[in-house]
Amino acid sequence: MDSIREQWLIFISTPFYTFIILLEILLSHFFHKKVYTLKDTLTNVYLMLLNGGIDLLVRFFVYFFILHFFFTHSIFHWAHNWVYWIILIVFEDFMYYWLHRFDHEIRFFWAAHVTHHSSQTMNFTVGFRSSVFQPLYRFIYFIPIAWAGFAPLDIAFIYSATQIWGIIVHTEYIKKMGWLEYILVTPSHHRVHHASNPKYLDKNMGMFLIVWDKLFGTFQEELDEKTYEPIKYGLTKNLEQPNAVSIIFHEWKAIIQDVLRKDLTTKQRLGYLFKAPGWSHDGSRLTSEQMRKIEQNNS
Repeated sequence: MDSIREQWLIFISTPFYTFIILLEILLSHFFHKKVYTLKDTLTNVYLMLLNGGIDLLVRFFVYFFILHFFFTHSIFHWAHNWVYWIILIVFEDFMYYWLHRFDHEIRFFWAAHVTHHSSQTMNFTVGFRSSVFQPLYRFIYFIPIAWAGFAPLDIAFIYSATQIWGIIVHTEYIKKMGWLEYILVTPSHHRVHHASNPKYLDKNMGMFLIVWDKLFGTFQEELDEKTYEPIKYGLTKNLEQPNAVSIIFHEWKAIIQDVLRKDLTTKQRLGYLFKAPGWSHDGSRLTSEQMRKIEQNNS
């Protein structure tokens, strides 16, 4: 039954993705906006394929051994009705928020997630620009869900279903969405998330619901250009020569170089691994929070 549901998701989503991507390309051409480049789009595709390959390799072990173990020892037992599915959607979205937030706030995990933010454009295919190694640890955040009595295959299905929404928020062509802005992660919210402007860094971490960002202080509204500078997509320091290897491994390489520096204490070495991206033992670099404070002081 669960495999049939996932097959239906693929059956429905594939032509949908194809349609909206082609539509966005046509609109970009019509309005003379350089939203797509061939090189960037191909990069998005190969990162998606690498992520999908790793996900397939670990999925059986994760869902049928690790999550199944916690599910069989779960602390609650649910009737399989609409309440079950609503709670699962909310619970899983809550856990994804923390997964995503830690991906941004802990450098070790940022090294895996940075690939998703390395594009300097914003279009539907950027949604496929996956964090290649995230499937190796994403399941950790799903363990509490299985332990709470939700079936591993149901967890996988809801993750795949909400990923559809996570793809379609990657666009510049959908502006504000009225009252939905108060509940859901919208394209406006997610444009902020992909921006490298100091005010927007590490904001709007949600996948489906924006309420977690508002509850936990990571929400930032997209401001018009009269109020704040235009959005700049990409990293605070973009790669000079991005290629298939450097896009995936550049931050890992930088971490190794930092950790192996001479005259560091063990605490400082651990700081280069587990503190925020941009942290340095001598203050020679800036975290996103430090960049934001400097911008505020200068405004």
